[in-house]
Amino acid sequence: MLRSPIKHCRNCGTAVVYRLPDDGDTRQRAVCPSCNTIHYENPLNVVGTVPVWGDKVLLCKRNIEPRWGKWTLPAGFMELGETTAEGAARETDEEAGAKFEMLGLFSIMNVPRVGQVHMFYRARLLSDSFDPGHETIEAQLFDEADIPWSEIAFRTVKETLECFFADRRKGEFGIHHVDIV
Repeated sequence: MLRSPIKHCRNCGTAVVYRLPDDGDTRQRAVCPSCNTIHYENPLNVVGTVPVWGDKVLLCKRNIEPRWGKWTLPAGFMELGETTAEGAARETDEEAGAKFEMLGLFSIMNVPRVGQVHMFYRARLLSDSFDPGHETIEAQLFDEADIPWSEIAFRTVKETLECFFADRRKGEFGIHHVDIV
């Protein structure tokens, strides 16, 4: 079972124990033996875009770990208080400094091994000039034939790009759901 290391209660600071809660839950949870608070651990959401300019897709070269120097779509962890689309737009602005129009949800990638769900939206770039933020070494447009496939940072990005180009060849875009196990 994937478990993040909750060690102390966020309510009272007492060391938690992992056990089945007394409320009939069927999963072990971090439970405070002092105040009985149950701490639920849930997947993190990663949100981003597939930004397109004509026939080209925008990729960002990572300036942070993990996978420093590898290429990715602009994406990152969703923040509290934002929708998935708002988070994807924020990440695209922060990582690529791109001007764009958000389109529809394109892919949902479950990565249970690391407790994450990745969601990518299609986006139409309004300009081919970019002002990447500190997490990006460079932002560059690529034709499908020129994508550095062996240098793609994450499997979720590779799968999303493959689905995108397959849909573009068909002339219609769907919503793709992939479980990466």
